[in-house]
Amino acid sequence: MGGLRIAVLKETAAGETRVAATPETVKKFIGLGASFAVEQGAGLAASISDADYSAAGADVLPAGEAVKGADIVLGVQAPDVAALSGAKPGAWVAAIFDPFREKERVEAYAKAGFEALAMEFMPRITRAQSMDVLSSQSNLAGYKAVLAAADQYGRAFPMMMTAAGTISAAKAFIMGVGVAGLQAIATAKRLGAQVSATDVRSATREQIQSLGAKPIFVESVAGIEGEGAGGYATEMSEEYQKAQAELVSSHIAKQDIVITTALIPGRPAPRLISDAQIATMKPGSVIFDLAVAQGGNVEGSVADQVVEKYGVFIMGYSNTPAHLAADASALFSRNHFNFLSAFWDKEAGTVTLDEEIGDAVRLTKGGEVVNERLKA
Repeated sequence: MGGLRIAVLKETAAGETRVAATPETVKKFIGLGASFAVEQGAGLAASISDADYSAAGADVLPAGEAVKGADIVLGVQAPDVAALSGAKPGAWVAAIFDPFREKERVEAYAKAGFEALAMEFMPRITRAQSMDVLSSQSNLAGYKAVLAAADQYGRAFPMMMTAAGTISAAKAFIMGVGVAGLQAIATAKRLGAQVSATDVRSATREQIQSLGAKPIFVESVAGIEGEGAGGYATEMSEEYQKAQAELVSSHIAKQDIVITTALIPGRPAPRLISDAQIATMKPGSVIFDLAVAQGGNVEGSVADQVVEKYGVFIMGYSNTPAHLAADASALFSRNHFNFLSAFWDKEAGTVTLDEEIGDAVRLTKGGEVVNERLKA
């Protein structure tokens, strides 16, 4: 057949329903000259049958066979090295690696001679936006967080005028206005809530207003922008954190729904809501902690459980995008295709990453850990 051999395995992490390729992207890769293997049952949790993959041109094979002879393995979450037995020496594996917390896995990849490409290390530059799995998955997570909170909440979101009287609109507060936060604002607005939002980056004020929400910002502490390298949030000064906490405390006490979305790459999630603040909220209020899997923005939040404290419901999923498996897989697989196809040489049947993106995402090569972010 010639060309590169790409393999997709069934995800094995607990609760992981996504898949790293869809029939749409399989067809596109084959169109570039690749051959494609998919492990049996890999797409079932994302509503994709083996027959759908076969119809797209993939070889659907049993576990252990799909990876044989693979030049490139695509994953959602990085597979264990043992699952890659039979892949070509030096094969590329593109997936989410969580390298700061999974150092042993990264070292195992280096030792096995594979080239690990961490999709979550994709640089936040214009040409890489279509390759950015954090953005595509956060977008869906922000949407799902609001729906889950609305379902838990014992009242309606919109104002309703009925013959039996008026129901007031729910008040929703979004903390952290990145990709997930912006989608949460838009979703809460669509459901009819009164929406407010805050962020450590003052530049988000206009984005909040453009979606029809009210910005809640510390005004008394000047000159703190809170934006670090590459558009990611950075940690604030103590003075700002104190002023922000006071403002949030007074605002949070009036809210029905709070969605927290704050993450700092490579670090535990920052604490945004304390037990004392939860105690000021109205009984029946709901807090959805999107960062619960990274340590949580909310004191006392527990992944995949609804915790009741002071009559307030605190919830969060360990893997929010996995609750929207079909769409999350469609977007994730397009991120993979956009990434590899950008560097594809169809004539030669090879993929050669450039320095800017290649050096950013590459964790291991030639038996060593090579990423600068992991050497610090």
